[in-house]
Amino acid sequence: MPTLPCLCSLWLTSFLSCIVRYMHTLYPEIRPYVNHTLQVDKPHELHIEECGNPKGLPVLFVHGGPGAGCEDYHRRFFDPEVYRIILFDQRGCGRSTPHASLEGNTTQALISDIEAIRKLLGIDQWLLFGGSWGSTLSLIYAETHPERVMGLILRGIFLCRPHEIQWFYQQGASRLFPEAWQEYLAPIPEAERKDLLTAYHKRLTGDNELQRITAARAWSLWEAHTSSLLPSQAVAEHFGNPYTSLSLARIECHYFSNNTFLEENQILRDAHRLKGIPGIIVHGRYDVVCPVENAWQLQQAWPEAELRITPDAGHSASEPGNIDALIQATIEMSERWT
Repeated sequence: MPTLPCLCSLWLTSFLSCIVRYMHTLYPEIRPYVNHTLQVDKPHELHIEECGNPKGLPVLFVHGGPGAGCEDYHRRFFDPEVYRIILFDQRGCGRSTPHASLEGNTTQALISDIEAIRKLLGIDQWLLFGGSWGSTLSLIYAETHPERVMGLILRGIFLCRPHEIQWFYQQGASRLFPEAWQEYLAPIPEAERKDLLTAYHKRLTGDNELQRITAARAWSLWEAHTSSLLPSQAVAEHFGNPYTSLSLARIECHYFSNNTFLEENQILRDAHRLKGIPGIIVHGRYDVVCPVENAWQLQQAWPEAELRITPDAGHSASEPGNIDALIQATIEMSERWT
């Protein structure tokens, strides 16, 4: 007859198996049913795609960075029978052109672009789904156009305050990933390391192509190596791709060197404009890129939102715990509105 410890072990194994078995995973691969090109301020043209159900609940996927662009798996957080899934590459990245362009690339311009997309597609109200910088942009859009937003699903909250940028790019996260930090420091001479943002900006916008490429790769891989609780080869390969790393590093550094074109503490200051908008906030407990304190402070300022902390995840949307929580959020939002 099994002993009590054996029975407890068997019960725990069975219980954990049930948790794993019922965790949400990404929906099957899906391709767009239509692509659009939208001319906004010259020289920018935006790539936009639609997937899923053309008559479904409209949701806009707002990617991170700024400058990261969309990936194919981003289409797969939504039930394609329920949702009209809209993705777009922000100015200067992904399939939008010109690539890595900083001209006219500001937060206010991106908010105008989102409104232009809504009008192009004939949508009165929609849901926004955004992570990291995508959460930033979604929040600013909702605070600017609250009447157009049915709800928000946000991950890895980034409020773009100076201390958040200093934490990740100057001192803070460096203490948790010292080996990756040394690779981030490598392109910058010792004499310039007291202001790494300025040093990187000089190289990423300079005329020396080799310096530009080297700096872009080091900047992007720093983010890749710190984005997930466990190392992810897929994330490192995506961020290390020369095409992606150039737009990501140049555009991020451009925004962060300009205080992301926002006023001091703007998002929390204007959070009262979110009143009446339902939200679900998913944030990894071990998010090093955007610490969970950001999500906590946002939820305190926006009581309509529910904060769900993923106990076994970092920053990346591709981590199993974050995938599970985000898909659960898309299911709940669809049930609320359909």
